[in-house]
Amino acid sequence: MWGLYKTQPSFVLGFHGCDEETGRAVIAGERDLKPSENAYDWLGNGVYFWEGSPQRAWEWAQSVHKRRPQFLKSPFVVGAVIDLGQCFNLTDLGAAAELRMAFDLYKAAIQKEGLSMPENKGGTRDRLLRYLDRAVIEFMHQMRAQAPGQGGKPLAPYDTARAPFLEGDDLYPGAGLKAASHIQIAVRNPDCIKGYFLPRKS
Repeated sequence: MWGLYKTQPSFVLGFHGCDEETGRAVIAGERDLKPSENAYDWLGNGVYFWEGSPQRAWEWAQSVHKRRPQFLKSPFVVGAVIDLGQCFNLTDLGAAAELRMAFDLYKAAIQKEGLSMPENKGGTRDRLLRYLDRAVIEFMHQMRAQAPGQGGKPLAPYDTARAPFLEGDDLYPGAGLKAASHIQIAVRNPDCIKGYFLPRKS
């Protein structure tokens, strides 16, 4: 009904934490960032960015460096200009309803096959390992690819997925706000990344 507004009208700045060698090669135009396809990725497959927050990208890169220095030797942040395009925007009620419908159909399919539903894991507070959410979102993308839209035409695929995440401890005693809340973007269509840049430090 409100599908016209799935296309976002402006660019956003996203920030991606990575190894410095990779980041400098991306900015120089020598390579592209690779999509993440982990079974626990919050928003399904795509290249992940923190919207408007180079600090979060930097902190993520530092945390990976501490845990796996052989994988990420030198923390670095790449900035990107992103056209959200046809966006699966979970701040919109229509997207939330679409995902809930996908969950119901996914659950029915899993039960029919006699399989167990995946679960989000990683602690009781944040559940950072989003096995269930990733499975439902990818199932939703598959549904769209197969379902006819208006006039029998296939539904347009989503270029990006975008969602807020309330994460971390209470910002202060009694707060409804969390210390590590952020908006994350997963870019499925690489053409939506219009360019990379080296973020300035003020």
